[in-house]
Amino acid sequence: MNTPAALTTRGDTIVFPKPLIRARIVRRPNRFIIDADLDGAEVACHCPTTGRIGNLVLDGLDCLLSPSHNPARKTPYTVEAVSVDAPGTARPAWIGINQNAANRYVEQALVHHLLPDIVTAHSVLREQTLGASRLDFLVDDTYVEVKTPLDHLQVTLGEHVRTRPRPPLASTDRLVKHIGELGHSLKSHQRAVLLVCFLYDNPGFRVQASSHHDEVHSTVAQAVRDGVEIWQVNFRLNASGVRVARYCDLTSQFLA
Repeated sequence: MNTPAALTTRGDTIVFPKPLIRARIVRRPNRFIIDADLDGAEVACHCPTTGRIGNLVLDGLDCLLSPSHNPARKTPYTVEAVSVDAPGTARPAWIGINQNAANRYVEQALVHHLLPDIVTAHSVLREQTLGASRLDFLVDDTYVEVKTPLDHLQVTLGEHVRTRPRPPLASTDRLVKHIGELGHSLKSHQRAVLLVCFLYDNPGFRVQASSHHDEVHSTVAQAVRDGVEIWQVNFRLNASGVRVARYCDLTSQFLA
């Protein structure tokens, strides 16, 4: 089993066990694999998200890799982040793409009180049940569910970045469905937070327009009235670790 090495937190920085390794993406042949050029050698790397990463064509972009701790794994590295800055930029801005890692970063932030305006943790329990939902954390008496959207990236793209057409969103997003489930499951005086987590400095999360706009708005607004709070947290990632860049309460915008 490939168990991730433990993270540590020093001050306000969540530190990786070993620094990530910079490489350049050659291609993404399928949703599970990204081929990268590492010091002149092409290596097959695990892609930790099977969906789209915005509307990016990844070929040619710089990336950060973490080594696998499982010698039997066919992919010796995992792509943790990509950058849309010009290849070779000395200090690029990174976009984390490992949605599983996001939960580990949030856990460290909760345990080490890096999100005090959301919740101050004395006890952090993983994978707790609330009604029909299985949520990521129970922090004292507050349920916390983490979502890390990657389908739509709110970043500025340079001319060197290629994109592909984005099909229109025609169905209700899973994120919105989960908000509704949280609201239905809450009992009187219980508190639940849906934490929309970005592994880059997102300027402000918005639910994307779709042909089901009225249904989406109604579902989210009812969940908020039922007691669900919606917060955004931005982590800033580099080769050595991640930091909480900023966070904010989005709840009121979903009642407008």
